Amino acid sequence: MIYEVRTYTLRTGAVPEFTERYEKRLPSRLKHSQLGAFWQTEFGPLNQVVHVYPYDDLGHRTRVRAALASDPERNALPGGQDLLVAQEAEIVIPAPFMGPLGSRDFGSGNVYE
Repeated sequence: MIYEVRTYTLRTGAVPEFTERYEKRLPSRLKHSQLGAFWQTEFGPLNQVVHVYPYDDLGHRTRVRAALASDPERNALPGGQDLLVAQEAEIVIPAPFMGPLGSRDFGSGNVYE
């Protein structure tokens, strides 16, 4: 299991619009892979959204990204490129003691630091 952590820094005040666009595109995204998390920053760096996608391995991620790029339903809806200031993508591997994201096996639930 690997996770892709994508952090988007958005134009000032653009988080609500980005989130609304993302929500409209989410059903077509879920046809290809699940969403592990979608967060908005409240403290620290502002105007950021962080989304996390679980994949079996890098090959799985490559196949999903190719399918998304060629999905006409998803691509017919506006994305968020015009709202972006910066974008980061990281591939991370969970520690052996971590349960799946969204589970309550680690910590107290839905707050992450």
